[in-house]
Amino acid sequence: MKIVEPRTAFVPPPRRYRSARRFALFNLGFRPLYLAGAGFAALALGVWLLVLAGVPVMGNYLLKLDPIGWHAHEMVFGFAGAVVAGFLLTAVRAWTGIPTTSHRVLAALALLWFGARVLLWSGPAVPAAIVDSAFLPAVAFVLLRALTKAGNRRNYFFVPVLLTLAALDAVFHVLTQTGRPDLALRCLYAAAGIVVLLVSVIGARVIPMFTSNAIPGFVTRRWKAVEWMAAPLTLCALFADAAALPAVAVATLAFAACAIHCARLIGWRSYKVRGPAILLILHVAYAWLPVGFALLGASALGRVPHSVAMHAFTAGVIGGAIIAMITRTARGHTGRPLVADMRDIASYALVTLGSLLRIVGPLVAPRHADAWIMSAGLCWIAAFALYVGAYALPLMRPRADGKPG
Repeated sequence: MKIVEPRTAFVPPPRRYRSARRFALFNLGFRPLYLAGAGFAALALGVWLLVLAGVPVMGNYLLKLDPIGWHAHEMVFGFAGAVVAGFLLTAVRAWTGIPTTSHRVLAALALLWFGARVLLWSGPAVPAAIVDSAFLPAVAFVLLRALTKAGNRRNYFFVPVLLTLAALDAVFHVLTQTGRPDLALRCLYAAAGIVVLLVSVIGARVIPMFTSNAIPGFVTRRWKAVEWMAAPLTLCALFADAAALPAVAVATLAFAACAIHCARLIGWRSYKVRGPAILLILHVAYAWLPVGFALLGASALGRVPHSVAMHAFTAGVIGGAIIAMITRTARGHTGRPLVADMRDIASYALVTLGSLLRIVGPLVAPRHADAWIMSAGLCWIAAFALYVGAYALPLMRPRADGKPG
C-alpha cells in the first residue's frame, strides 16, 4: 500500500475559490468527526472534573448510574471513536481513490454519533445503548463498501476491528444495565486496547515514512521479527489484562510488548528526531507505548496502580496520537502547509504535559493524586479547545487550494 502524503507547499487557490464561502463540513469524514471529537473531549473532561470536585451534575442513565463508566466509555467510544471513524473514512478514500461517503451519509453518521452522546447523558438506557452501539457498525459498512469496490484487501482488517469494538460497546451496555459495572469496565479496557493496537499498526505505516519525508537523509530501520511480533504482543498483553488473567501472564506479555516497541523506536531512531513539531509529536505519542507496557507489567505485579498504567495508554498513546493526526490531517486535507503553528505546538505541549501529570504525578506524590488529575484534565481541556478554536472555520470551509475534499 502506498500512502501519499499531502503536499507541504502552499499553493494559492484559484480566484474563484478565494471568495467562496461554501459550507464544506461534510465534504470528507475527518471534517465533522475530528471537530466533534475534539470539542467533545474538552466538554466531557470538563464534566468529569466537576464530578471529581463533588459538584452536582445533572444527567441520567450512564452518568447517573456509573460516573466512572461514563468517563471511561465516553473517552474511548465518544472521543476516540469519533476520531478513529473520521481518520478511516478519510484514509480509505486516499488508499482506494473511491469516495467513502456522500454528504448526506456523512451527516447521518455524525448525527448518529451525536445522538449517542446525548442519549448516554439523558437516557433512556435501552435506546441509548442501541444508538451508541450502531455507530461503529455503520462506519464499518461504509468502509467495507469502498474497500470491496476497490479490491483493497490489505485494509479489510479495519472492518472486523470496528465490529469488535462495536461488540464490546454493546456488551458494556448490557453489563452496565444488569448491575455488573466491574465487568463492563473490563470491556472498556479491551476496547482501549484495540484503539492502542490501531495506533501501533497505523503508526508503523506512517511514522517512518513521515520522518524520512520531513528530514532529508534520515534513515530508519525495520526488523521483520519485530514487525511480525508487534501487533500480536500488543493485543495479547492488553487483552490478558482486560480478561484478568494471572498476574505472571499479564506481566510477561506486557514486558515483552514493551521490549518490542522499544526496538521499533530504536529502529526508527526516534531519539534523533528533534523537529519539526508536527513530526516530533508522533514519535512522542508512540514512545508512550513501551512506557505503558512497562507500567502495565509493574501494575500486574502490584507495584503501581492499574489506573496509572491505563492512562499511559489512553492519555499518552491515544491522546498524543490523536492530537498529532487531527492537526496533520486538518492541515494537509484543507490545503494548508504541513507546518505546526503556535496553537498546534501549544496543543501538543498541553496534551503531553497533561499525560505526564496524570501518569507521573500520582507515582511521585500519591497523596496529591486529585490535584494531579485536575491539573492533567485542565491541560487536556485547553489543548482540545485550542484545536477547536484553530480549526473550526477551516474544517467548515472548502480547501484553501481549491481541490476537492
